[in-house]
Amino acid sequence: MLPKGELIRIRGAKENNLKNLDVNIPRNRLVVFTGLSGSGKSSLAFDTIYAEGQRRYMESLSSYARQFLGQMEKPDVERIDGLSPAISIDQKSTNRNPRSTVGTVTEIYDYFRLLYARIGVPHCPKCGKEIRRQSVDEMADQIMQLEQGTKIQLLAPVVRGKKGEHAKVLERAGKNGYVRARIDGNMYELTEEIKLDKNIKHNIDIVVDRLVVKPEILMRLSASIENVLDIAEGLMTVDVIGKEELHFSRSFSCPDCGVSIDEIEPRSFSFNNPFGACPVCAGIGYSMEFSPELMIPDESLSLNEGAIQAPGWASSKDKGSFTHALLEAMAKHFKFSLDEPFEKLPKKIREILIYGTTESVDVHYVGQRGRGVYPTVFEGLIQNEERRYRETFSETMKQEYEKYMNIMPCTACGGQRLKETSLAVTINGKNIYEITTLSVGDLQDYLLGLKLSEREKLIGERVLKEIIARVGFLKEVGLEYLTLARATGSLSGGEAQRIRLATQIGSGLVGVCYILDEPSIGLHQRDNDKLLNALKNLRDLGNTLIVVEHDEDTMYAADYIVDIGPGAGEHGGEVVAEGSVKDIMKCKKSVTGDYLSGRIRIPVPERRRTPTGTMTVRGARENNLKNIDVTFPLGVFTCVTGVSG
Repeated sequence: MLPKGELIRIRGAKENNLKNLDVNIPRNRLVVFTGLSGSGKSSLAFDTIYAEGQRRYMESLSSYARQFLGQMEKPDVERIDGLSPAISIDQKSTNRNPRSTVGTVTEIYDYFRLLYARIGVPHCPKCGKEIRRQSVDEMADQIMQLEQGTKIQLLAPVVRGKKGEHAKVLERAGKNGYVRARIDGNMYELTEEIKLDKNIKHNIDIVVDRLVVKPEILMRLSASIENVLDIAEGLMTVDVIGKEELHFSRSFSCPDCGVSIDEIEPRSFSFNNPFGACPVCAGIGYSMEFSPELMIPDESLSLNEGAIQAPGWASSKDKGSFTHALLEAMAKHFKFSLDEPFEKLPKKIREILIYGTTESVDVHYVGQRGRGVYPTVFEGLIQNEERRYRETFSETMKQEYEKYMNIMPCTACGGQRLKETSLAVTINGKNIYEITTLSVGDLQDYLLGLKLSEREKLIGERVLKEIIARVGFLKEVGLEYLTLARATGSLSGGEAQRIRLATQIGSGLVGVCYILDEPSIGLHQRDNDKLLNALKNLRDLGNTLIVVEHDEDTMYAADYIVDIGPGAGEHGGEVVAEGSVKDIMKCKKSVTGDYLSGRIRIPVPERRRTPTGTMTVRGARENNLKNIDVTFPLGVFTCVTGVSG
């Protein structure tokens, strides 16, 4: 028997179907809760032990902090002694946010951002040449190449995407003789009272000089550029009136293309930050676009027969509707028939109907207010649906519109989520996106074989060591087939749980009670040993692990087992047996013990059913499937198996 201080002592647990249950659980051990489904395992592990651990932690916080977290009810238990701070690793916590990836939830991507910001080599996104720092003369020469007479403003970006009122920044600029500042895109006089919301991120540019491009300004331009670079720590923005802004950096620019990029920072590689995210897709990597094939699913139908199925156009075949009057006006103007099958219409007409036209047509329509003629420029089905989708506030209607949309990779970044300047920064010839699309197994091999210069080793060694360790933890829990770019919304419950387990191993916490819900689910037996070793590593750090599990290997690896039963629902809620796996096997009341000992077995059928037919799948290429053909028998129990991933 363990000393009292080394036990979690639970007395009178009555949560859900638990029947006034008393149990002692050894601390700093791997403990398995097992029993029939519905016997009360989760009620004891999550609804009692975890809930009480969370409640006690919340009570330790100030009343001010607790008001934001809500009230946690005490679980129905008389007392729990020896309880450590509890962390739940269940299967219900998969993040469906499209911005969340395996790399972000494990924090490995954060370390990669730091690594690329420190030792990444920037290249020109246009010509691919390595980018070097710019001098004042080079900046002036590039500005002087603008068309004669062009009006420009030299701006010093002193604040970029930072919260605060920034009163001292504005006050200092005014004292230094500057008159104007551009704040969040709006121009202000520094003499006026400027109050900024301290909870919002702001961009502040001080206007250093305003010039008109002509040969005689070169000396003044050079002097002003030096002032800007001194104020803004090597950065400068040139506001070219009526044209796109130019960005210069004393740090990086391409001498051939004239392309300048901002100072490389960790946020330059974040697709959740406007400084790094692709400006077109805002860092999501894809966009939802209306599909002509979904809006006009059957091209053998004519427009009068209802070929257009998109929302708002279902009535286009009804002669009293405005959409039908619009189509009639289009047919009259462009000389085509509404009775002709859509697929037989001229290509130009089909494109006008889908993408719109700049020509105005007169729509003759009889409505509630009488007859009228409405000159209309038809915007096209796609633009019409995009506008409707954008303007509706109804979630139901949004879902209806989305039925006619396809998910397409972003046209600007090709699904890589980042700005082209961020993707042009490489380490050993690979950008950060290419690194994150390697599987965990391949990534570990690549990082171990990475060749760096002495300078790069000195700067990035500690960061690289942390990345390799965390990638190794993912491999330990049997996830070597995943990539860091994989969206968490596409993970199974078991995969998400094992990722959180790997993250906890990497955090190095000690003295914690971890509660896990069937971590072996969905895992091939080949990878079970890896998972069990990971659990033991977490235990050996000095933590208590309580695992709700049915897996035989996990029970044999456990230090202690609590079998709850004997049945499910109202027939469960009691401790049937506890101790080592041998103790459970000896207990005649334990159904788990009966199966472990071989007293009860799952019988193998003597005869197999005959299939009633077959279902064939051809050319399957989803995710990692390699154009496979497979035939499934019908009317029988078919098992699809293979290693995880």
